[in-house]
Amino acid sequence: MSKTKKSTEGIARIAIVGLGYVGLPLSLQFARCGVAVLGLDIDDKKVKSLNASQSYIHHISAKTIAAQVSSGRFAASTDFRRVREVQAVIICVPTPLNKNREPDISYIIKTGEAIAPHLQRGQLVVLESTTYPGTTDEDLRQVLEKGSGLKAGTDFHLAFSPEREDPGNPDSVVAQIPKVVGGFTPACLKQAAALYGQAIKTIVPVSSCRAAEATKLLENIFRGVNIALVNELKMVYGAMDIDVWEVINAAKTKPFGYMPFYPGPGLGGHCIPIDPFYLTWKAREYGQSTRFIELAGEVNTSMPDWVVHRVAEALNSKSKSIKGSRVLILGLAYKANVDDDRESPSYILLQKLKDRGAEVAYHDPYVPVIRPSREHSHWAGTKSVPWTKASIRSFDLVLISTAHANVNYTELLQWSPMVVDTRNATAGLTAQTNQVWKA
Repeated sequence: MSKTKKSTEGIARIAIVGLGYVGLPLSLQFARCGVAVLGLDIDDKKVKSLNASQSYIHHISAKTIAAQVSSGRFAASTDFRRVREVQAVIICVPTPLNKNREPDISYIIKTGEAIAPHLQRGQLVVLESTTYPGTTDEDLRQVLEKGSGLKAGTDFHLAFSPEREDPGNPDSVVAQIPKVVGGFTPACLKQAAALYGQAIKTIVPVSSCRAAEATKLLENIFRGVNIALVNELKMVYGAMDIDVWEVINAAKTKPFGYMPFYPGPGLGGHCIPIDPFYLTWKAREYGQSTRFIELAGEVNTSMPDWVVHRVAEALNSKSKSIKGSRVLILGLAYKANVDDDRESPSYILLQKLKDRGAEVAYHDPYVPVIRPSREHSHWAGTKSVPWTKASIRSFDLVLISTAHANVNYTELLQWSPMVVDTRNATAGLTAQTNQVWKA
């Protein structure tokens, strides 16, 4: 690991494509460091909000945006022709899975097609979107070269640098998170390292774009596999009447050789539920199997079914069935204290319970209304139920799917006749012995 000093010349003007949970904080960090940032996005609403110094991401304040807009160092646009105005372009667009759970790099390809006609000699293009090894130096490179008539590594620089955003974590500060960078050529790497060195303290150079792409996959596969392990142990220990949370808390006192991971109702977010599939898909091209990774994926994707089973057991203990019962999902965001609901297992729980005849609703202080999305369009417009005694008591069971810190769990136990807790949020709180079920 090495620290890269700021370039003496510096890259004074950059464009960042994709102003979501990755692109926006990165844009603001560069702007704070004196770089003029042009934020590009196809969503006109986002662009208008940012130019009016308004935030659409909970943990990024309007004040933070306003400081950079008023300084003139940050502005947003939908006009991709303005790529001509900058020295570097950073791509931070989504890389979801399609209906067949295969990689969908269409956003990367479309972005490449949009900027290629305006690419200038000497410019740098960096991809940050999580993807399989080879995307940058094969797929994106071909699109850029075809659309621009320029050659990567000769006429323009090309690199990959994986995002490492951790929304909701107060210790996750863009400037302090080491930045892995891989270039198409050594000159590309040098240019990309100089760019990020202007805004991020520590730069970690690797030998190629593919090594950088593989680094990001390893980081999230590591998490996914270990979460699968504790999810499986949760079910095994539960059958033995052993509290897995107590076991984890005891195990993490070991000062070496152990790192705590925590179980839940399934995986959510833009990385862990998706990234392993990018590698397993690409591995097949090389005749390689990824049995360990795929098994972990199977365990994690099966967790909502186990949670629904526990909901059924809890209701049955009160001579009720899922069909006809009113069930409230507590927490729609994929993790605590954020408004990000991408790939949230709460949606799967909502649908599975509804399919079994339950009347379902949700409460989430960070997601007051479900926004339109490709995956959950039929839930769009559904509103979070109010947090009142009367409202909570109207449900037969409350299922804690996300443990937001600003939820009053003491009130929950006072108001709700039955709680199924997938996050250990009620630990240490007084409750009737038959009121709280762990899942």
